[in-house]
Amino acid sequence: MSNAFPEIYLVRHGETEWSLSGRHTGRSDIPLTANGEAAARKLADRLAGLTFSAVWSSPSERARKTCTLAGFGSGAVIKDDLAEWDYGAYEGITTKAILADRPGWQLFRDGCPNGEFAADVGARADAVIHALRETAGTILIFSSSHFLRVLAARWLGLPPEDGSRFVLDTASISVLGYEHDLTEPVIRRWNQR
Repeated sequence: MSNAFPEIYLVRHGETEWSLSGRHTGRSDIPLTANGEAAARKLADRLAGLTFSAVWSSPSERARKTCTLAGFGSGAVIKDDLAEWDYGAYEGITTKAILADRPGWQLFRDGCPNGEFAADVGARADAVIHALRETAGTILIFSSSHFLRVLAARWLGLPPEDGSRFVLDTASISVLGYEHDLTEPVIRRWNQR
């Protein structure tokens, strides 16, 4: 369905060894796997024919490399607020291992010791949303799963904790936009692979 309003294309970075094994990858710069690089290259075909007024990327190497392999690296602007959730003491640890020491723990509800909580990530997402609405154009964003999930929740006016209800696969494309007018933000497409 055609839409006259700006759209925000969200791309989760390609696969890394840590995303493959389920290890929390916040601020560690883990490179893409060969499969991750191949999937990033395929994004070029999936995004072909689209025109973007801006391309923004997380500062992480995995997001920047995905952006470059997809063919958008030369015009990308690095935005620190697009960085993945800071997992603090849980960096590099799987959810299963965290639950063994802290039964019942949930990232979006409980946050991370020495790292960020959902409200912290939500504040960064709100800053990004403010910049998106100021730009008022169709924008392509490369970032990581948990941050993009919070961004989607905040786009809809939901609490950052509701990002837990959205799942994103590596090298997926999602689209935020509007329905009837600019006061009705919606998710137009989600987790397309």
